Amino acid sequence: MKLPIALPASAVARNALVLIAVVAGGAAVYWLRGILTPLAMAIFLMIMIDGVKRSIETRTPVPSRWAGVAALLVVVLGFIASIAVITNGALGFFDQASGISTRIGPRIDQILLDVSELIGVQTAPTATQLVARLDIPAYLGQVAGQASGVLGGAFFVMVYLGFLLASQSGFRRKIVGLFPGRDSRLEALEVFNRVRGGVEGYLWVQTVTGAIICAAAWLLMRAVGLQNAEFWTFVIFIVAFIPVLGGAVAGLAPPMFALVQFESYWPALILLIGLQFILFVVGNLIQPRMQGDNQNIDPVVVLLSLALWGELWGVVGMFLSTPLAVMAMAVLAEFKGSRWMAILLSGDGEPYADDEETPTAKPARARVNPPQSRAR
Repeated sequence: MKLPIALPASAVARNALVLIAVVAGGAAVYWLRGILTPLAMAIFLMIMIDGVKRSIETRTPVPSRWAGVAALLVVVLGFIASIAVITNGALGFFDQASGISTRIGPRIDQILLDVSELIGVQTAPTATQLVARLDIPAYLGQVAGQASGVLGGAFFVMVYLGFLLASQSGFRRKIVGLFPGRDSRLEALEVFNRVRGGVEGYLWVQTVTGAIICAAAWLLMRAVGLQNAEFWTFVIFIVAFIPVLGGAVAGLAPPMFALVQFESYWPALILLIGLQFILFVVGNLIQPRMQGDNQNIDPVVVLLSLALWGELWGVVGMFLSTPLAVMAMAVLAEFKGSRWMAILLSGDGEPYADDEETPTAKPARARVNPPQSRAR
């Protein structure tokens, strides 16, 4: 009989403390979500502004002293434009939807009847019977609460962002104070650059692939004749930043609305097949080539991160789930004691395949072999 491996008491105590710390940290993150979610979004926007600033400095003739102002204007104007598109698109969506509201009930009844005949059900339920089972006032109250929460959260995001930008000038002095030694300071800056690079890479990939999906989806929806195609295009672009669920919403919401708008099932079927094809091509051919080793995260980790942060922080957590996983892997890979967790989070077991091991590398550093020595 093989005896179990006996762990030292110190290791057992350390693992227990880590488990308790993780549980307590999760409880604190959930309890303080009203404060932490706008702060996390503000940090996310600050990283975005910093990336836009460096792009302006390297790719445009704008002087360096004005690059930060230009980046801030780009992000703020983009935020304002997004709010305007959401508002105008939503108003146009509901105006156009009101034009077909008189036939929504009969159309849904016809759809239910056709589906019941298809699956062999004798008596099909009606739209009135289905609506009667729903607590509409309760759902409307929840929607109103979510809307007010989003508006309040957006205000606090802007407040946090302003203070973060104001304190950014002293960041380097704080780094010098925290890490007086040159080597430790360089290591801390390298960790920060890894986190920033991972988040910026994620933003770049999702933005470009989202734009490709939106362009193809807009052409398809306009060709079919779906009402308010611009609104649906913007919705598809926004939800593209939510892994897994974003693709489901982008591929199913327009066809479901087409079922009510058109008398025939063909436009909805064309939209369903076309959007699924677009999502498949972009998600399996274009996006992996753009990601490379930048988002070397296991798909299971992406799904678990989506579920975890969605449960803790709601929709904001869903948007930030992948960037937070990227940040966690970047930080965990820098320490010898936690590198095993970064390996589990990574897709191929090497969190940073672009690192080059040097003879002077410290044992505590998370170094891996250069790409040339890997067997792909």
